[in-house]
Amino acid sequence: MKDRMSRVFISAAHKSSGKTTLTLGLCAALHARGHRVQPFKKGPDYIDPLWLGMAAQRPCYNLDFHMMRRDEIERQFARAAADARISLIEGNKGLYDGLDLDGSNSNAALAKLLGVPVVLVIDARGMTRGVAPLILGYQAFDPDIRIAGVILNNLGGSRHESKLRAVIGHYTDVEVIGAVQYDPGMRIAERHLGLVPANEQDAARARIRHVGERVAAQVDLERLLAIGDGAPDLDIELPPETEIRAERVRIGIAHDQAFGFYYSEDLDTLRAANVELVEIDTLHAQALPEIDGLIIGGGFPEIFMAELEANTALRKQIRGAIEAGLPAYAECGGLMYLSKSLSWQGQTHEMVGVVPGNTVMHERPVGRGYARLQPTGDDRWRETASIPAHEFHYSSLENLPDDSMYAYRVTRGHGIDGRHDGYQRYRLLAAYVHRRGAGAQGWIAPFLNEVRAHKARATD
Repeated sequence: MKDRMSRVFISAAHKSSGKTTLTLGLCAALHARGHRVQPFKKGPDYIDPLWLGMAAQRPCYNLDFHMMRRDEIERQFARAAADARISLIEGNKGLYDGLDLDGSNSNAALAKLLGVPVVLVIDARGMTRGVAPLILGYQAFDPDIRIAGVILNNLGGSRHESKLRAVIGHYTDVEVIGAVQYDPGMRIAERHLGLVPANEQDAARARIRHVGERVAAQVDLERLLAIGDGAPDLDIELPPETEIRAERVRIGIAHDQAFGFYYSEDLDTLRAANVELVEIDTLHAQALPEIDGLIIGGGFPEIFMAELEANTALRKQIRGAIEAGLPAYAECGGLMYLSKSLSWQGQTHEMVGVVPGNTVMHERPVGRGYARLQPTGDDRWRETASIPAHEFHYSSLENLPDDSMYAYRVTRGHGIDGRHDGYQRYRLLAAYVHRRGAGAQGWIAPFLNEVRAHKARATD
């Protein structure tokens, strides 16, 4: 598949430069002009993609070297970008930041893999002449990276903008394609896990529209499109689509204000495997629908723990269904919800109770960053290979029985107790770590094996 695929990588000199807000605004502004914009996020992240997807009005996909092989990244990009006018990839942290000393999993490495020109977002607060050596240094550090433009952010006024434009024009050959004045109205509220999820805010669309209008007024969108159009051809072979032969199954998936952390790729993979996803509102639904399996992803159950406790009928039904053998998979917030209780800010509320431990929130992260798992040999899914994952949780699971069964031994990260993760009981697997569902090492294939086996037993 050889295609020009217009694309731009939105990166920054360092984290907290405002690139997420600007990428959000660019998606909204281009969509408002009638363009099909395909957003991507570099790295394992759920929250930014929720916002970017809402702004572009199409799912945002994650691209990450730790969770995906290089060929999987290429194919995911090509599939999602195929019908888009332009693709925008938002980086994480700074352009050259990454896990490894050699930069093999950095933003720059992803830009090189996909041949993407970079637009560098520069937080210009307090900067004048110093902006020039910063840009020149980023250009010189890796000559294979094409920094095709810069967007100046958080400017102090028109005089500040004029000085920066003059300096950049005199000392560098990089084009300034945008200059965005400091505007507290563009800020998206934050809390302990970063940006507040878009699926939780009633005013999210209004905020996105405002950011899009401000960005459209201060960034040259035509130049951005031209930079994207100048990207080299990509030659990526996509495997032919195969006919679905697996039996159709119905799987409930918690999706509401408390739970919404799911990778778009995983949802695609489930649907492609002949799965009907049935959304469940854990805050309001009074009964479980007829389902063959259950998925409860991450989210912010602590924010809604009173409402979750109040929905006694659903909590009892979920516990009863899992105890009766319903295959279930839960990650992070889902694990917290399935525990006996959840404590935060001096309050404790009852949860589902199928996991015999108590969840306690803390002020600082307990587990944060990339993780790696090794199946214990006692895992129900009988996995064998090392599993890449990531985690970001402020809570710990306490008072689990000493004879608890775990699917994973944690070789990098924290998991449940610093050594194990993937609590197993009945046909439930619940973990703090987040795994990629798709791919050879994903959780979807073994989970669906459980689901289909359970359905076969139920119909015998």
